Amino acid sequence: MTRKETYSISELAAQFGITNRTIRYYEELGLLQPSRSAGGQRLFTKKEQTRLRLIFRGKKYGFNLEEIREMIQLFDRDPSGKQQLQKTIEYGHEKVEEVTSRINELVTIRTEMEKLLEDFQMKLNELERGS
Repeated sequence: MTRKETYSISELAAQFGITNRTIRYYEELGLLQPSRSAGGQRLFTKKEQTRLRLIFRGKKYGFNLEEIREMIQLFDRDPSGKQQLQKTIEYGHEKVEEVTSRINELVTIRTEMEKLLEDFQMKLNELERGS
């Protein structure tokens, strides 16, 4: 049994749970480069399917579309993947720093909220004793 070699835009959209418009947008940005059938229909290959996986993985980890495009284009220029990996590591370190900073902010907010709740509970207890 052979794997399907091309996908229509609708098939790819259904596979990833996205709209056709999203795929066309990624194409406009140069993230996807489908070929065309004789009738002008977009034909997506395993390469575009893999790129979509990379796009969504990148978005999941906080990369913006420009960063994702740069990493994808690096692989096109250097099929060994070395430049892409170097850039991904560079961006990855930046994202880890951003996540760490956000975690610290959230811990501070949680601590402040816990203190406020404690203060509110004490005030409520005082009011209940006084009535």
